[in-house]
Amino acid sequence: MNVPQLIEQHQGSGFSFEVLPPLKGKGIAQLFKNIDCLKEFNPLYINITTHRSEMVYKSTPDGLFQKVTERSRPGTVAVAAAIQQRYDIPAVPHIICSGYSKTETEYALIDLNFLGITNLLLLRGDKAKHDSRFIPNENGHAHASELQLQVNEFNRGYFLDGTKMDINTGETFCYGVAGYPEKHAEAPNLDIDLHWLKHKVDNGASYIVTQMFFDNQKFYDFVDRCRQVGINVPIIPGVKPVTSVNQMTILPNVFHVDLPNDLANELMNCKDDDMAKAVGVEWCTAQVKDLIAHGVPSIHFYSLNATRSVYQVASQIY
Repeated sequence: MNVPQLIEQHQGSGFSFEVLPPLKGKGIAQLFKNIDCLKEFNPLYINITTHRSEMVYKSTPDGLFQKVTERSRPGTVAVAAAIQQRYDIPAVPHIICSGYSKTETEYALIDLNFLGITNLLLLRGDKAKHDSRFIPNENGHAHASELQLQVNEFNRGYFLDGTKMDINTGETFCYGVAGYPEKHAEAPNLDIDLHWLKHKVDNGASYIVTQMFFDNQKFYDFVDRCRQVGINVPIIPGVKPVTSVNQMTILPNVFHVDLPNDLANELMNCKDDDMAKAVGVEWCTAQVKDLIAHGVPSIHFYSLNATRSVYQVASQIY
């Protein structure tokens, strides 16, 4: 069953969350513990992030340093399969442009098809840390809208080189895309950002998950503007409880979101991270209650490194 169908058949606002694949060299046990903590709230699906390769310097036996490409969190496809098999909960791996070639993407789609994982979230992804702007890999996609076309062609039964698949691959991929209530950092304005979002929906995206936000009115305004330009797919709000004092500056810097004055003032008065976590849980709980009162189809939690806080919020809602 695809994500829009899961949301449609669910009574009330659904619950979903996002997890990180384990760091290279680490086991999957901690990830399972995080899921075990949240599964009592009957998640409709679980998202799995994907991370690009980065250039790093490693020492060599002769005392020099060598520049190599390394992916710190490999295994998104395998983690998605492990989650879906262990919990019988639909897994939604992120498929990104950043750091991947079209051929690597095709192989990932083939593997996912074999595994019966048919829900995806398509994203451009972040630029490489050493680049000043986003640069696609050689033979890679520059935009999520280009990635969509590859998935669409795969759904039609065609490989990158135009050859037709010999057999029916079964259920086609259903995918969502990202939306930005405070606009994408690289968009010149919200109108142009919405133009490209509608382009993605017109090209086959069946739902939208938003970037995190801390002011619900910005989400409501975003939904209204989406509807006005003809975007009629489900729009799922993404939320995250603040978990430390320094996130007051990190989150706006990394994710290009604003913190309302009331939240910022409360965090500035926190003497330690425990106090900040309590503020984050209280704020996020109020956010979610208000969103549900406004009839949102589902709530998506960015639970990355915040599992206990998400649990505290969800236990008051679900």
